[in-house]
Amino acid sequence: MPVNAVPAKPARAAQKGQQTKAVIVDAALALAAQIGLEGLSIGAVAELTKMSKSGVFAHFGSREELQISVVREYHARFEQEVFFPALEAPRGLPRLRAMFANWMKRTSAEIDSGCIYISGASEFDDRPGPVRDALVESVSIWQAAVLRAIVQAKSEGHLRADADERQLAFEIHGLILALHYEARFLQVPGSIGRANVGFDNILARSATPDAPPAEAAASAAKPAASRRLKPVR
Repeated sequence: MPVNAVPAKPARAAQKGQQTKAVIVDAALALAAQIGLEGLSIGAVAELTKMSKSGVFAHFGSREELQISVVREYHARFEQEVFFPALEAPRGLPRLRAMFANWMKRTSAEIDSGCIYISGASEFDDRPGPVRDALVESVSIWQAAVLRAIVQAKSEGHLRADADERQLAFEIHGLILALHYEARFLQVPGSIGRANVGFDNILARSATPDAPPAEAAASAAKPAASRRLKPVR
């Protein structure tokens, strides 16, 4: 073997380890969507993946680290499905509408399973620690992205100069929370339609006469896989 040659076996082992970890996280995320982050355990995930408890434990080291990995994976998928495709829409209201449309699409799919952000907030709202910190950071990053889109819409002249950006962001986020409550818990028919009407009503209060129509919000099909949302500071 040449002096500078690097054995391929360690690299293959590391790659296999990453693949196995990804499989575990994927299974844990699916389980958490059904039973919540608090319901996750090394044993439950081991049973679901047909692995030993020690095998699962070796990849995470603790139940808490498994929960944090699930939060991060959920956030990564949320970015790819909701945020990055919306960046292909023009700045201003078209981009904000695209973000909400993508958000609604994902929320509609989660009515039958559950949203890690919403269920996690209920489970960890009064429980300090790394899992709560991971949830708070993820939700804060998304809220900051929505707020930026609103501020950009205002700077583009699509929203009135006196529009309260934070109030708009608060009300838009509230629509998603109400939708989960009405559609998932109360199972009220037509909740998705009412959420969309609510969004249009929120924008109508602050939109300028020159604001582009809703049709301009079409988002592109190709997400930017290499980008990540930045934490709010």
